[in-house]
Amino acid sequence: MNILKMLMASAAVVAVAMPMAANADTSDKRIALSNNYAGNSWRQAMLTSWETVTGKAVEDGVVAAADAFTTAENQATEQAAQIQNLILQGYDAIVINAASPTALNGAVREACDAGVVVVSFDGIVTEPCAWRIAVDFQEMGRVQVEYLSGRLPDGGNLLEIRGLAGVFVDDEISAGIHKGVEEYPQFEIVGSVHGDWAQDVAQRAVAGVLPSLPEIVGVVTQGGDGYGAAQAIAAAGRDMPIIVMGNRQDELAWWKERKDAGGYETMSVSIAPGVSTLAFWVAQQVLDGKEVPKDLVVPFLEINQDGLEEALETTPQGGVANVEYSLEDAQAVISEAM
Repeated sequence: MNILKMLMASAAVVAVAMPMAANADTSDKRIALSNNYAGNSWRQAMLTSWETVTGKAVEDGVVAAADAFTTAENQATEQAAQIQNLILQGYDAIVINAASPTALNGAVREACDAGVVVVSFDGIVTEPCAWRIAVDFQEMGRVQVEYLSGRLPDGGNLLEIRGLAGVFVDDEISAGIHKGVEEYPQFEIVGSVHGDWAQDVAQRAVAGVLPSLPEIVGVVTQGGDGYGAAQAIAAAGRDMPIIVMGNRQDELAWWKERKDAGGYETMSVSIAPGVSTLAFWVAQQVLDGKEVPKDLVVPFLEINQDGLEEALETTPQGGVANVEYSLEDAQAVISEAM
């Protein structure tokens, strides 16, 4: 938590020197959010952050509208149709959390050709006309194994819990985890399941694979799956390994309970759901005529043992540790990228 706070503080300092956007330039503009999936706490927190920040921006007259739309199924074809519909509805910008980095490129190109600004985040798109806001997801996976190497220098067997199959984020984090195992070959991944970034799905998946696995010393994850993994491992009567958490409130609460009872130690890492609000402000800045690099990178949010209590206090029941971005934060990220 402290790492992110320092980064955001430095961003705020940079933003002070940057001119504020003139509200009148975008007060008649309409921005839409196209979201491919809402079936876990991270996505719900992401949508809540969007509503909180953009609702205030609409109220203040910064933009005329900032509506959110989520597809019923996590299908690229359905999201492409949604984007085409948003073009027809006359939105000036579309912010996208994409089901696929490539399958939406045709619809994104249609939007750009129609003069619509497209900003992708989290699940980014590769169409060159779009803007991209991403975390280094591979590094987010790699640092988990690096952390375990410090705790478990002799290594051992790892269980990998992946996210939603077929999504860019899942592939990138998993690639980072496997890079970490190459860097620290004392570890071996002996099992891999998809938890869909949801604790109930992860719990069922881990319970199903555990009987076939040897002793596990660590569980590497993608977020939303740590608590479910812990429940499955406890139910199986196994020794509790070091489970890397993903900043969800249920994970942090379980971690604190185990820490207080016996000194259980781990780490937690994820992208802040409020990255959707950064994408909103980037879209607003592009509409306002500002020069914005096509690719922007934001830090992931890491919680260590010392920061657990503070993070838990500020994370709502059923929610995710979060940071919401302001216009000044967006201006700082843009300035740093330039």
